[in-house]
Amino acid sequence: MNHAVSNIALPPLDHIGLLPRLAELGATGLEVAPSRVWRDTSNPDAESYRRAVEAAGLRVVGLHSLFFDRPELGLFKGPDLRAATLDFMVHLSVLCRDLGGRTLIYGGGRRRGEVRPEDAAVECRAFLSELLPRMEGHGTKLCFEPLGPKDSDFLNTAAECLALVEEFNHPALGLQLDAKALVENAETGAATFEAVKGRLDHFHANDPGLVVPGSTGVVDHALLGQRLRDIGYDGWVSSEQRMLSDADPLADVARSLAYLKECYP
Repeated sequence: MNHAVSNIALPPLDHIGLLPRLAELGATGLEVAPSRVWRDTSNPDAESYRRAVEAAGLRVVGLHSLFFDRPELGLFKGPDLRAATLDFMVHLSVLCRDLGGRTLIYGGGRRRGEVRPEDAAVECRAFLSELLPRMEGHGTKLCFEPLGPKDSDFLNTAAECLALVEEFNHPALGLQLDAKALVENAETGAATFEAVKGRLDHFHANDPGLVVPGSTGVVDHALLGQRLRDIGYDGWVSSEQRMLSDADPLADVARSLAYLKECYP
């Protein structure tokens, strides 16, 4: 498996100088939260950032934390913001392509709230029917991130996300798994992984609170790594760990990468 680090583990807006150290620590990929790089994610300089990443011996694998700086956008935000959300998603897909990445992990920003489950499903399908054709020429994949019940009330489980992927069967709609969500949704069994065999595009190795993976004891990463090996997954495993120390953020990144190499070889 290939090991990536999310840039949420690095200082916001000022981490270019740290990128070579990630490669020295054993990372080969960087997962990008756009708001961690640019104050204005509507007008990013993708070329310069990509050059810096690749000069450091890394490659961008994709984007996540898509709506962090645009919380007004997302699913179930009302008809007035639908067009703006679609346009922003297309913009992010272009950005992902221009950075050399492939996956756009859609986590937060999709609470249905008072919207009935059946109405939320209809709205999501209409949204995807309009969005996916606008993305398909980019070579990118939108992946809904399975989330625990505390983090979302729509598309929580891996099974639900897989069903949506199978329903659309579209090249711009992919599949991602999230370690802590697998635990929270009781989906760590072999059947979950067998169901996604040959379909999985990305994997987040994380713990509750986005601390150093493995540090809480809640997630059995060794088990999940074995599950991935059992289905022949050889794609990206990304450490989704937030910056925990202003003084020395790379110390925690080093611990994360060492643990990833141990559990997800």
